Amino acid sequence: MSTLYVDRKGVTLRLDGGTLVFEEGGSRVATIPLAPLERVVLRGDVTLSAGLLGKLGQAGIGVLVLSGRKGEPALLMQRPHNDARRRVMQWQRSQDNEFRLSVARELLKRKVGSQRRFLLERAQEDLMHRYELRTAAQRMEAAAQSLMEAQTLAALRGAEGAAAQAFFMGFQTLFAPSLHFSGRNRRPPQDPVNAVLSLGYTLLHAEAVLQAHAMGLDPYVGFLHDLDYGRESLACDLVEPHRCGVERLTWRLFRERVLTVDHFSRVQGACMLSKAGRQHFYRNWSAVAEGLRQSLRVSCAALVAAITGETLSVASSEQEGDHGGSERAEGVGGGL
Repeated sequence: MSTLYVDRKGVTLRLDGGTLVFEEGGSRVATIPLAPLERVVLRGDVTLSAGLLGKLGQAGIGVLVLSGRKGEPALLMQRPHNDARRRVMQWQRSQDNEFRLSVARELLKRKVGSQRRFLLERAQEDLMHRYELRTAAQRMEAAAQSLMEAQTLAALRGAEGAAAQAFFMGFQTLFAPSLHFSGRNRRPPQDPVNAVLSLGYTLLHAEAVLQAHAMGLDPYVGFLHDLDYGRESLACDLVEPHRCGVERLTWRLFRERVLTVDHFSRVQGACMLSKAGRQHFYRNWSAVAEGLRQSLRVSCAALVAAITGETLSVASSEQEGDHGGSERAEGVGGGL
């Protein structure tokens, strides 16, 4: 187990040697060894000391806190990589428009390719919506060609926007009308599908921040995404090729009725996943997260190599691990 999810009110965490101890009402209720943990996700009324946070940081364990009803994320990171030259070179490279364009194009090419393959896979099985799915895939193929021809970041982003619109046009056909999913919306999500996508994207983004930080990169200095106050632009870049892992998982959770309408409620105008629903989600997320984590590590390593002057590696479809259609495999392998 590399990730620990704590979503329970009234729990106190403390460290006893190399063991994380859970207490309720002064009584020990569970223990988890610290050694295999890479990250801890906290939600709800959980109590832990500053000393424990320090120990987690020293052990290289990141902490993601999802606070409030909407689960707003706050990330506490482990020690950064020791080589500050990487961050200096990253900043220098971020001023090179040609380098930015090459990195951004590669990231978006992988994203669009993964999403398009997913729609074509579904078209083979979903005869009722085959036409809509294939039409969306064709539009994505045209957008992918525009990506390859784009000579500026603005043109690249425009092509990516067209691809995203086409993807969600096809993606929405995969869900029951009772879910009221008609495209991507957020802040807050308005329907169950968007609520699950938002949670998955949040966890994926946190993984990207942790990986970038651990590799000695500054999560705030991106290449596709411009500098923006409070935004971890590099993490936003890194998640792009791996979003389809979240989208595949979301589709499967509703298709297999792991999640249903009954797991959601409306709170202050937002569609919210219940505690029982979150437990189902975390259980299934754990099964696919390691593959996404591995893929992010590879992407970060390739980016470090590119920043420091080595050749930018290019991911083939076989390296992407997409041929099997599994959430765990999606996006694994390849370079940027």
